[in-house]
Amino acid sequence: MINAINIPLTKYLQFNRTQWTMLKCAMPMPLTLTAEEIIKIKMINEDFSFEEISEIYLPLSRLLNFYINSNLYRQTMLNQCFDTASQRIPYIIGIAGSVAVGKSTTARILQTILSRWPEHRTVELVTTDSFLHSNNVLKKQDLMQKKGFPESYDFCSLVNFISKMKSGASNVTIPVYSHLNYDILPERHKVISQPDILILEGLNVLQIGRDCKSDINHIVICNYSDFSIYLDASEDLLQDWYIMRFLKCCRNAFHDSNSYFHNYSQLCEQKIKVIAQQLWKKINGRNLHKNILPTRERASLILSKTTSHVVNTVWLRKQFIIS
Repeated sequence: MINAINIPLTKYLQFNRTQWTMLKCAMPMPLTLTAEEIIKIKMINEDFSFEEISEIYLPLSRLLNFYINSNLYRQTMLNQCFDTASQRIPYIIGIAGSVAVGKSTTARILQTILSRWPEHRTVELVTTDSFLHSNNVLKKQDLMQKKGFPESYDFCSLVNFISKMKSGASNVTIPVYSHLNYDILPERHKVISQPDILILEGLNVLQIGRDCKSDINHIVICNYSDFSIYLDASEDLLQDWYIMRFLKCCRNAFHDSNSYFHNYSQLCEQKIKVIAQQLWKKINGRNLHKNILPTRERASLILSKTTSHVVNTVWLRKQFIIS
């Protein structure tokens, strides 16, 4: 958890669950969700409790909405000051953390809640999986066993995309990644057209590029982000969640004959658990310690989880209080 690597606590304000929940009372911006909207959020992840939405993610959305409003006001004032044309530049929120920590669920829940505010902002969600090298490239470079490691991504394309977003570009085309095929789909693309908010979710959102042959490899992606979130949990929990997710996939998605991992669905539960443990040890655990965990201190906010993905501690950088 946080203290395990001695994060300088002077960088962060620490909130326990009760203190964090009080933000929904303190922030002067009411937001309520209808029963239908709560059901929609629950459909994202059926194991996600209403309490988690109410006590953690509603206060977080209030805080983010406050920052977004402040950012838009600052942009308007600067445009008036310098007599420049107003551009539609998205507020970028990065979400990082280990495999199986719940990044996708968090991203989709925030996407739903942030679009619910009275301003009715458009919220686009992009995962860094879209910028993985294709399996053909990874095989040629002997990187299939390092999929998810920094070297498995086309970092230049990722930086180019996010820099275009921050330049106000419209209709930016990105690749599409299929978890079923476990690969980039060459015939498909997604167009991102000037959203108000862009959520960028992935293992490497807080990492530094390493595969470009120019000064761009010194760029940290979070330099383009207005706010970044790191989801944290003990490695024991992360490994358990990964194994549980792998088992669930074997019972469901992997049964599809087109699935890259279809053969795993034919195995017994014990063999599947052994394979998942090996994959964690050889790939995901190594990636966590070598590349993901060291980036945690770059985050604007850290959500520390306990069992059942329950957040028990929130750490907010002080600069987001005093800036």
